[in-house]
Amino acid sequence: MDSELDDPLANVEMFAELDASARRRIAAAAVPRVYRKGQLLFVEDDPGESLVVVRRGAVAIFRTSPTGERALLQVVRPPGVLGEVALLDGAPRSASVEAIESTTALALSRAAFLDLVHENPRILDSVLHSLGGLIRRLTDQNTDHVFLDLPGRVAKTLVRLAGDTTATMVTVELNQSQLAEMAGGSRQSVNQAIGSFAGRGWLRTEGRRIVITDLAALRHRAGVPDR
Repeated sequence: MDSELDDPLANVEMFAELDASARRRIAAAAVPRVYRKGQLLFVEDDPGESLVVVRRGAVAIFRTSPTGERALLQVVRPPGVLGEVALLDGAPRSASVEAIESTTALALSRAAFLDLVHENPRILDSVLHSLGGLIRRLTDQNTDHVFLDLPGRVAKTLVRLAGDTTATMVTVELNQSQLAEMAGGSRQSVNQAIGSFAGRGWLRTEGRRIVITDLAALRHRAGVPDR
């Protein structure tokens, strides 16, 4: 039997420490969702009523200013999750989410989650652990804006997008406008940083993609310990 079909949450970090039967119960309580590229999963101030597990594709989490400007906060790819906070407090969404590729997902409602927690309290531990990681990531990003210059933030954003990999070449499916939003700089300034990195042989651009060819150099520029 296909292991992904038998245990579809096995590779999801939030639920990795649970036994397979608990993960299967969670998956059975979740509702499959399909989103086309450009479709919004939800927007700021929508009811916070579910956790979303990305199974295929990719989504972008962003905030919108009163003047309509967008700030891209994070790109989530499989087996990532979003909306963890909604499971605990049910408050309105604090950000919007858009599919930037054709995406399939599982949506676990807060009501179903609370029922599952009553059956197995360890599920709550898994969500709290994931929230701890989210808080650390947000703290790290805030610190970057204080201590890193823009090229350093661009480098660190690329390192984050590359994820945990030992590959010598990594392709990031993100255009330079989106990268500018994530790094907190103007497109022109980010383009200059990308051009500088390309001139040093650390990466190259291919249309709307960035191909990282020297991840270790980017980690060093971002102040991230090499692996």
